[in-house]
Amino acid sequence: MTPELPAPVKAVYDAMPVSQKSLLLKVRGLIFDCAESVGAGPVEETLRWGQPSYIAPKGSSLRLGLAKTGQAALFAHCQSSLISTFAQRFPDDFVIEGNRAVYLDKLGVQEQEKLRFLILHGLQYKLMR
Repeated sequence: MTPELPAPVKAVYDAMPVSQKSLLLKVRGLIFDCAESVGAGPVEETLRWGQPSYIAPKGSSLRLGLAKTGQAALFAHCQSSLISTFAQRFPDDFVIEGNRAVYLDKLGVQEQEKLRFLILHGLQYKLMR
């Protein structure tokens, strides 16, 4: 179940262009669905670096926001292996910025299933290292 948006996080989403906001709110829902599916514990939803951030007790922070290009993106801690592992698994499916971000152009069923891999890894990162 996806919880209500905390007011500070909602304000950040509300300031985004409608198309990016819609895409990122779908990813937000996917984060909470993934957390529930594996019992990742309570997901903390807060702002980090001005972006909505999601972290589970045994996970690594996942952030949602706009890249410098204005594209919607899912960000991970650059010193983690989250993005590089995802890039190895799905090398041609997304535009990826180093170890930092996955750009999101669309979020159809196939893209959501592939992002689940990244999100699940992020929510359980400390258990998988």
